[in-house]
Amino acid sequence: MKKRLLFAAAFVLFVFIAGSFGSCKKDCKTCKQVTYVDGVWDREGGSQEYCGASLTAIEAEDDFISGNERTTWECH
Repeated sequence: MKKRLLFAAAFVLFVFIAGSFGSCKKDCKTCKQVTYVDGVWDREGGSQEYCGASLTAIEAEDDFISGNERTTWECH
């Protein structure tokens, strides 16, 4: 009887732990490069979805400034 209760408790614990790993959502956003000239929108590149470390790297990237143009990543 004790073995059955112990087995049932271990099974429930296993199902709970396995379920908690499967319910994680990825941190993803759609990003595109946008260029502004004198602070006014000029053009943008195609958008693409980035997740995890790639998304973190893009969001940490500094704007590229050349003369009166500023190119930046915008993620939503």
